[in-house]
Amino acid sequence: MSSKKPQTIAAAQKTNFTKVHGLPDITPLVSSVQETPEPIPTTVKGTIPTWIHGSLLRNGPGKFEFGNQHYNHWFDGMALMHRFQIEDGQVTYRSRFLCSDSYTQNSERNRIIVSEFGTLALPDPCKNFFQRFLSRFEMPKPTDNASVNFVKYKGDYYVSTETNYMHRVDPDTLESKQKVDWSKFIAVNGATAHPHFDPDGTAYNMGNSYRNKGAFYNIIRVPPERDGPEDTLEGAKILCSIAPRDKSKPSYYHSFGMSENYVVFIEQPIKMDLFKIVTGRLRGKSLNEGVYWDPNQETIFHLIDKQTGKEMPVKYYTKALSTFHQINAFEQDGFLMLDMCCSDDGQSINNFLIQNLRQSGEALDEMYNTMSRPFPRRFVLPLNITSETLLEQNLNTRPDSTATAVCRTKNQVFCTFEDLHGEDLKDYGGLEFPHINYARYNTKPYRYYYGCGFRHLVGDSLIKMDLESKKFKVWRQPDLYPSEPVFILSPNAVEEDDGVILSVIITPVKDKSTFLLVLDAKTFEELGRAEVPVNIPYGFHGVFNSSA
Repeated sequence: MSSKKPQTIAAAQKTNFTKVHGLPDITPLVSSVQETPEPIPTTVKGTIPTWIHGSLLRNGPGKFEFGNQHYNHWFDGMALMHRFQIEDGQVTYRSRFLCSDSYTQNSERNRIIVSEFGTLALPDPCKNFFQRFLSRFEMPKPTDNASVNFVKYKGDYYVSTETNYMHRVDPDTLESKQKVDWSKFIAVNGATAHPHFDPDGTAYNMGNSYRNKGAFYNIIRVPPERDGPEDTLEGAKILCSIAPRDKSKPSYYHSFGMSENYVVFIEQPIKMDLFKIVTGRLRGKSLNEGVYWDPNQETIFHLIDKQTGKEMPVKYYTKALSTFHQINAFEQDGFLMLDMCCSDDGQSINNFLIQNLRQSGEALDEMYNTMSRPFPRRFVLPLNITSETLLEQNLNTRPDSTATAVCRTKNQVFCTFEDLHGEDLKDYGGLEFPHINYARYNTKPYRYYYGCGFRHLVGDSLIKMDLESKKFKVWRQPDLYPSEPVFILSPNAVEEDDGVILSVIITPVKDKSTFLLVLDAKTFEELGRAEVPVNIPYGFHGVFNSSA
């Protein structure tokens, strides 16, 4: 089942390029910093609404070397947790390194002991030759460096990456409380850092398992209530297992979609060669060396019924694409709308080597200008496919929708997308790190989404998109790099965008000049900022923990 030829994909990419020149050096944004374990005050400029009560919790890499050994990939840096506490219009800041086994062992030896995604730990020089030789044959142990996101299960906060380990964390002090292993509760070898939630608090996630018969993708369900104070993932169940197209080369995935009745798994042609990964230590190669992009394979959407746990017989196909984050998914009039940020090339995961992020001048420009940009797109999946459904006809009857869905066989539908943006978004480098008013509009029809524009290797603008007009508002200032926008609903909110946007802003050109930005979500005008007198690296994801 092959897709478009690579030449066609390359041609499609070019339409998404706005070439840039003279990109600023962002090395300080991906450099090690010190933690700030005790709360420190900030200087507030403008006004931070007094109705905001709670803390913005963020996660990301904050240490990129031990001794004279350096990590190779951005994802490898040691997890640094951040807390911006907001009360009565004032803000305090604190940060802590996660006390993971990886961090502790590396710190004790002042060298990299635990391998990460893009960095293979070298054999201990203190061992004799024979011991070092044997260590090459050991299976790589998964890291517990949970540097991607803050997630919530049963009322507790965890920091998470994509291995089987999470850490339960005190959201007030950021102290590491407990290491939790998914595989002790269900037969998975990891889980994403992007769970979804039903209104009652039931959590859904996805994780791979590796068995004698090869790899499987698993849909996980975690109940909303705990049975006791020490309860962590008790009661978690595998809702459904999905066989990959090739069990020895399953797809990499960072997240998944969810509507009211379905979990949507996107099997993309970013592949993990399990043989290369398992033998990587023997060959002296890190895990990322086993991840590759196959543009000749189509992308497959799998739908799983959340109530029955059954995988739907109809599969939805589209051309080769890559996606890290979904925006929203909802059902309406017999269709499932799947909105996500995606690129026509899946090689970006290996573009984020530290050496690439620290480039400058023409080398930096050249690398950025050859990367495919992420853009928000909608797929319209018809749900009522029967043996009577006509083949080779567009089943998308939604007015004003340019997406198509055509039955190739009774169990295969080929889909094309519609853009959730206008041409002018290309000037901002596309959009990633999408957020919505999740509390009220997740799995429901919605109008607004927020994200970062990527006219650099990291986000350099904040964008609010209106789906009705496909027009957007922008917050952008020279040499300032915002984190993902987090939406907070205002009290007594009536309209979808009644609230504020929080984003952490950093700059490579001035020392100790981080600030927490607060935007009016409706107008996208700045309300205030809280200046933090410490350096913070560019992070990944976070959540708002309300204390109201």
